[in-house]
Amino acid sequence: MFKEFLLPLVKYFSFFNIFQYITFRAAYASITALFICFMFGPWIIKKLKQWKAGQSVRDDGPQSHLVKSGTPTMGGVLMILAVLFSVILWQDLSNYYTWVALIALLAFGGIGFLDDYLKVFRKSSDGLHAKFKFSAQLVVSLGIVLFIYFNGNDQTTLLYLPFLKNPVVDMSWVFIPFGVVYLTGLSNAVNLTDGLDGLATGLLLLVSIALAILTYVTGRADYSEYLQIPYLVGSGELTVLCLALAGACIGFLWYNAHPAEIFMGDTGSLALGGVIGVVALLIKKEILLLIVGGVFVIEVASVMIQVISYKLRKKRVFKMAPLHHHFELKGWDETKVVVRFWILGGLFVILSLSTLKLQ
Repeated sequence: MFKEFLLPLVKYFSFFNIFQYITFRAAYASITALFICFMFGPWIIKKLKQWKAGQSVRDDGPQSHLVKSGTPTMGGVLMILAVLFSVILWQDLSNYYTWVALIALLAFGGIGFLDDYLKVFRKSSDGLHAKFKFSAQLVVSLGIVLFIYFNGNDQTTLLYLPFLKNPVVDMSWVFIPFGVVYLTGLSNAVNLTDGLDGLATGLLLLVSIALAILTYVTGRADYSEYLQIPYLVGSGELTVLCLALAGACIGFLWYNAHPAEIFMGDTGSLALGGVIGVVALLIKKEILLLIVGGVFVIEVASVMIQVISYKLRKKRVFKMAPLHHHFELKGWDETKVVVRFWILGGLFVILSLSTLKLQ
């Protein structure tokens, strides 16, 4: 919005020329999102407490979590609003890429909000019926992928692998089911990881910073040619959204760090998982994101291994899944689990960014 209103004034005030630069607008989108979280966070926490919008805690998990029962949830609303308003203020409103990502943010967030609403006001840990929740995610994913497919470019259906500069295959129409599974899986992966104070928020912060770098170089002809990655005109504008997400994560982490004053709930985890998946689809970094968000992948894998092992062998591989609960039950303090998973997440980010020069 600022770009549309202020950049034309450059003929009168040369200072406004700065609004053409993505780096400037992305940095201030991050600050804006952070400011929104700091400004409205205490008010939202207070209101959620007044509405008795507390989290129900399972009694079959780590017993240390029982004291968290009643902690306000649905904090993802704060994150979504922070990202939404900061991006609208600082993005190029004519850009196709960012609007697709924002629609995904709101659509997946809507599913999570309904799930949280039912959990909170019915005082149940179940929320939406699993089949309905999963079906809604599939429908939203399908709608987004179809839009990308029919409004894409010559790169849309190509699949790239890390360490290789050329696409390995043109998926053609297979891009549609691939994208649906991809988005649904990522939104659920973040949802599964959101089980400890600050865990998912900190990991999302790392992922959003990595995606900000990837979107920026993908939208620059000179950098993409130097790195031998696909150049996508206009995709650099997604940097504004990614850094706004980073700012929102920092602001939310202020209240979500142990002991958490508020949880993001499914509202936040489904929305943010979905939007990072959409960004990866748009900039052709689908496989690379699985490395960037390696901790999310490990968490999902631990659940799958646990379920398969129990069904086939009637034995559990882990004390409890997802994996972070396994380490808690082994005696690790919650903060130690979170920080060590953040460290692992940082290593995955470094590894993934290093692949840009190893191809």
